Amino acid sequence: MERVYNFSAGPSMMPVEILQQAQQDLVCYPGAGCSVMEMSHRSAPFEAIIAEAEASLRRLMRIPDDYAVLFLQGGASMQFSAVPMNLARQGQTLDYAVTGQFAGKALTEGERWGKAVAVTSSKADTFSHIPKITADMLDPDAAYLHITGNNTIFGTSYNTLPETGAIPLVADWSSAILGREIDVAAHALIYAGAQKNMGPAGLTVVILRRELLEREVDPVVPAMLRYKLMADNGSMYNTPPCFSIYMAGLMFQWVEKMGGVAAMEKRNREKAALLYDFIGRSAMFHNPVAVEDRSIMNVTFTLPTPEDTKAFLQMAEGRGMINLKGHRSVGGCRASIYNGMPTEGVEALVACMKDYEMGLRK
Repeated sequence: MERVYNFSAGPSMMPVEILQQAQQDLVCYPGAGCSVMEMSHRSAPFEAIIAEAEASLRRLMRIPDDYAVLFLQGGASMQFSAVPMNLARQGQTLDYAVTGQFAGKALTEGERWGKAVAVTSSKADTFSHIPKITADMLDPDAAYLHITGNNTIFGTSYNTLPETGAIPLVADWSSAILGREIDVAAHALIYAGAQKNMGPAGLTVVILRRELLEREVDPVVPAMLRYKLMADNGSMYNTPPCFSIYMAGLMFQWVEKMGGVAAMEKRNREKAALLYDFIGRSAMFHNPVAVEDRSIMNVTFTLPTPEDTKAFLQMAEGRGMINLKGHRSVGGCRASIYNGMPTEGVEALVACMKDYEMGLRK
């Protein structure tokens, strides 16, 4: 079977040349005599792999020296718990912006540790927009404001960061990191699961101000959730997700080769424009998101009836396009067009949408 265009929200499509490089190295990594999946994380070859991965990411995101980079496990969902445990005292106020399902899950975990408050929410509007936040909306004693930078399920994104004043900004950028430029210095902490734009599932990246590592952490916090312990051990307090780190390193090198994050953002905006422009002219396809809050990573759209949706998805799959079905909680369709999705894939999707609307349904 030939490769298809995979519009999955994650794990996502990856550039073929990266997969081919991994295939070439799989049995015997150069100079190691074994596969990355077999080598010790304490070995010189792997120490070089993780060091270069961090160096590449720092270059790509222009991460300041006073920020630490951690390669962790547990997915972004683990960080829903780790963030409050490391940045706040038990019972302290924690501010959250609820702009989607994962933002709501982060709030729920925050409630286990502190006085977590939803300072704003777009739930009543089916998360179709990003509510504006100003510093006066925040509790001056809050440990941080938490946002979900890009909402994968609903196709919304913070295209302008909120005003937080003196309150530290914490952001889950899982589905947009490396796909658009992010001002690291505007954040106290950024975290992201790798399976969108950074490689396969299994790796989570945390980028945080080093000063946060010096905060006193409650003794009840488990070792595996302590940022300082992980930083002091070079992300290797225990065996890290070695192969996922290796794959992420290949992706970082690829993004650099392609011109960096700015070049990726330009290409991603062009891909998104192809879809949004067609949807804007269509009488059959509809995007429910406020124009100013649209994501360039995840484009959601609906058709008039469930029967139309099912028929369109079958047509698209028959043309070699998979995982276009919307999240089970909202239905409809969703095209996730991360860095690994070539422009040709989006062009093929738009052609399929045009043909479906014209009744050419084969």
